[in-house]
Amino acid sequence: MYTDFALVYDRLMQDVDYQGWADHYVALLQLAGIKDGATVTECACGTGNLTLPLSTHYHMTGLDLSQEMLSQAALKLKQAGRQVPLVCQDMQLLKVHKPQDVILCTCDGINYLTGFKGLSRFLGAAFLALKPGGALAFDVSSLYKLSQMLGDKTLTSTKGDSHYIWYNCWQPQASLLHMQLHVYTRAPDLRFDYFVEEQRQRAYKPDDLMAALRCAGFVQIQVFGGRTFQVPRDKDERLHVLAIKPKEKETA
Repeated sequence: MYTDFALVYDRLMQDVDYQGWADHYVALLQLAGIKDGATVTECACGTGNLTLPLSTHYHMTGLDLSQEMLSQAALKLKQAGRQVPLVCQDMQLLKVHKPQDVILCTCDGINYLTGFKGLSRFLGAAFLALKPGGALAFDVSSLYKLSQMLGDKTLTSTKGDSHYIWYNCWQPQASLLHMQLHVYTRAPDLRFDYFVEEQRQRAYKPDDLMAALRCAGFVQIQVFGGRTFQVPRDKDERLHVLAIKPKEKETA
């Protein structure tokens, strides 16, 4: 996943308000008492679109399964004069050099864990990677977004010299969205290069996420709708989740 796609990802996602997204994470972490200067490992960091603005607040480490996406992130961070360690690692097998104040999983990273076993592995690894009292925060595309807004629809878009046709297939019983992206990019000789990117995402309900977090040992679990600090609504497209690793002798 993301081998050829990494080269055009930022062009296709150029309308996303990453600064606003990062600002919301800062506000979310403030609820957990996380201050500037904290140590933060960001899982599923992709090309670093959130890593870069978050690095103005925290000592960041970026982690992703795709070396190609990390290469794009490294270039972006270097151009901005930011020194952020980047690690190619499966977040389900998350290991850190020393316990962190925060573990993040951004940009739908949880949705790409398409089964509860994978979700449980990641949450368990994140729990072990945190300091006592540390925070886990992540976002997911909601069931409404994956099933209704994307569902069985075909989408098209043109971003400069990049064009895509995006075919979706929703499996309601498995809560899985199969995505097939046909991407065309104009080469310097004016011909078009073409590749196909296939992905799968799972929709998780808030109650399922909370149950999995409790099972992993987390406490003070909160789920918010969109970029708010309100209870999720039926048509919220994104959920943000915050959970805390208990301090010593603290229980759920």
